[in-house]
Amino acid sequence: MKKLVYITATAALLASGAAAQQSDGTNAATGMVGGAATGAILGGPVGAGVGAVVGATLGGALTPPPAEVVTYVQQQPAPPSVVVQQPVAVGKPIPETVVLTPVPENPTYAYAVVNERRVIVEPKSRTVVQVVN
Repeated sequence: MKKLVYITATAALLASGAAAQQSDGTNAATGMVGGAATGAILGGPVGAGVGAVVGATLGGALTPPPAEVVTYVQQQPAPPSVVVQQPVAVGKPIPETVVLTPVPENPTYAYAVVNERRVIVEPKSRTVVQVVN
């Protein structure tokens, strides 16, 4: 059992280092810490290692959109707001019932108004990447 814990911990450290280097490290580090804490609660030391890897990978994938995308979304007339029961937060998916409007200059992003808040979304996964105030 000890050997499995050491192997898992080593793999977690190696994988989290690689994931953290894929972006500026801020989102990956935050994801790694949150994932490790959640994993430790649910699965002890092994869960912490696995949670750190998953959290770093997901955190590193959610990079904020470029400033020109945020400016574009802020300047567009607001589409009708859609009310959803779940909270709107970065990293959480938007329900399929919400219609996304693509950003013409950068099709890797789309936006919508959900619960009276503008959100920028990665359209392939429908994941919120930024909530615009």
